[in-house]
Amino acid sequence: MNPIHDHDHSAAALNAKGCALCEQNQFAQALDSFDQALALNNAYCTAWNNRANALCGLNRQAEALAAYDRAVALNPQYHQAWFNRGKLLADIGAYGNAMESYNRAIALLADPMYLHARANIWVKKQLIATV
Repeated sequence: MNPIHDHDHSAAALNAKGCALCEQNQFAQALDSFDQALALNNAYCTAWNNRANALCGLNRQAEALAAYDRAVALNPQYHQAWFNRGKLLADIGAYGNAMESYNRAIALLADPMYLHARANIWVKKQLIATV
């Protein structure tokens, strides 16, 4: 079944539909799906993380940060949400806070992508310090 046209209205199905829509850069529709999922289960940390991703796609960074914060508050072990939070913070130039989020993600999972992102932030911080 194509998740975009799935008629299952469970929180998991709505989350999957939102992810499929994000992959197609249909962020507004994805956001609607994530909001529907969260209306069914407000403690669904994966939907909060994915909602934040959709908000990033819509350039709504402040709302995205709040959604990432909600995801990690619900599950402090959620390394992907910590990583995504760090990426958003890096994108807006909050390198110190980005480094903290990356460190949290790496403490949970030493993924090479996480390590590379943290190294890039360290370099950016060093370049800014020398200007």
